[in-house]
Amino acid sequence: MDPRSEVLLRQAELFDGSLLLAGLPSDDLLGRLPQARGWSWHAGDQARLDARFTGRSQFGVSPPAEAFSAAVLFLPKSRELTDYLLNALAARLPGGELFLVGEKRAGIERAAKQLQPFGQPRKLDSARHCQLWQVHVERAPAAPQLEQLAQHYELPLADGPLQVVTLPGVFSHGRLDRGTALLLEHLEQLPPGHLLDFGCGAGVLGAVLKRRYPASTVSMLDVDAFAVASSRLTLAANGLDAEVLSGDGIAAAPMGLSAILSNPPFHEGVHTHYQASEDLLRQAAVHLRPGGELRLVANSFLKYVPLIEANLGPCQTLADAKGFRIYRARRG
Repeated sequence: MDPRSEVLLRQAELFDGSLLLAGLPSDDLLGRLPQARGWSWHAGDQARLDARFTGRSQFGVSPPAEAFSAAVLFLPKSRELTDYLLNALAARLPGGELFLVGEKRAGIERAAKQLQPFGQPRKLDSARHCQLWQVHVERAPAAPQLEQLAQHYELPLADGPLQVVTLPGVFSHGRLDRGTALLLEHLEQLPPGHLLDFGCGAGVLGAVLKRRYPASTVSMLDVDAFAVASSRLTLAANGLDAEVLSGDGIAAAPMGLSAILSNPPFHEGVHTHYQASEDLLRQAAVHLRPGGELRLVANSFLKYVPLIEANLGPCQTLADAKGFRIYRARRG
């Protein structure tokens, strides 16, 4: 059981009504709170919840339409995303109760101040290195419009500017990260066919691929619903058409790909996770056609070459700059 869920269950008497659990972990919490429903924006968590508690959790960037009398937000990493989620929940809870739970090292005490616009926050519990806060929603805000919270920036490229749209919580919100910038300089001579942007984030890489390789099919895949929404907005802003998918890792990718391109994630919340990236390296060959190529950018300190060569074959370093490396390998 996630320690945040354990803290909630210490106060289980507060959660016996129609409760919405927003950003909930994929543990047994829904089983312990039978009247509760979930709202997830992580495709992996949603798949696991749906397998165990069919129909009791919704995936997406907006709260479920069904009414709820109280809500718990599991603190996300991003302050901007926290602000959107709290306002989206508080807008549905005039006179109701809004709870915030999170780990101390994730900044729960600081985040609790974001409850102040709605009423007077109070700390209910502190255990398992977590805290639980509550506010009675005396001042319900207007429902936030997510697209109005997007940040827009223009990326100058040799073939013309690219418009990028990022939503709160999406990796490198409002700016281009250095790893992706380096990868954009090494997209030449990709094999024709079906290209995949794995971990698409705001959709920069996928949009550039579609513009440079218009005859190729481009798919974009991310585990996060806000990233998927951002990628669709970026494509629309540039008049481009590509397939955008939500799914938990490379297993959700199409088969028969001519190339997989990625700035693979290795952070999730306050913890460091390499599983999605390592799964990509181990399973890329399954999704690539013979002669298909994996091309990715990674921090220089990550020991990816042995894993790539063990699963795909010889690995070439195309660039080594600013703490990042570009790797290329082909399926034999």
